[in-house]
Amino acid sequence: MVIEHHELYKYIPHRHPFLLVDRVIEIEAFKHIRGTKCITGSESFFAGHFPEQPIMPGVLIIEAMAQLAAILATYSSEKDQGKVIYFAAIDNARFKKPVIPGDVITMKIDVVSAKRRMWKVKATSDVGGVVNCTADLTAMVAS
Repeated sequence: MVIEHHELYKYIPHRHPFLLVDRVIEIEAFKHIRGTKCITGSESFFAGHFPEQPIMPGVLIIEAMAQLAAILATYSSEKDQGKVIYFAAIDNARFKKPVIPGDVITMKIDVVSAKRRMWKVKATSDVGGVVNCTADLTAMVAS
C-alpha cells in the first residue's frame, strides 16, 4: 500500500515545515514500513547548517525515521489513530554518510516489539542504496 503526502495527515499531526516524510511506499501493520523524503536545496535548515557546504542535520534524519515509525503505529492500530506518538528513547544512533540537497532518503522501520503503548523499532535510512543512518527508536502512544 502506498500512502501519498497529502494522506499522511491522517496518521500524524505534523505539518510543514516539520513533516519530514514525503511518501510511504510500503507498509505492513505491526511489521515494517518504508518511506521516502526528497531533500531539496530550499529546505529551511540548509540556510544555517553548514551553509557553504549544506548537509541535512542528523537529528532531522532521526526525526524523519521517527515520524515514519509513528505512521506505522497509528496505521497498525485503529484505536490509536488520531493519537499523538511521543519519542521515548533513541539508542545506538549512527551517522555514516552526509545527506545533501538533491538526495532522496529511503527509510525503513522494522518493528522489534509493540506492546501496549510502547513501540521499539530498528530504523535505517539510505541514499541510493548506501546506508547513511541507523538507530534503535522507542516511542509511546499517548493515552
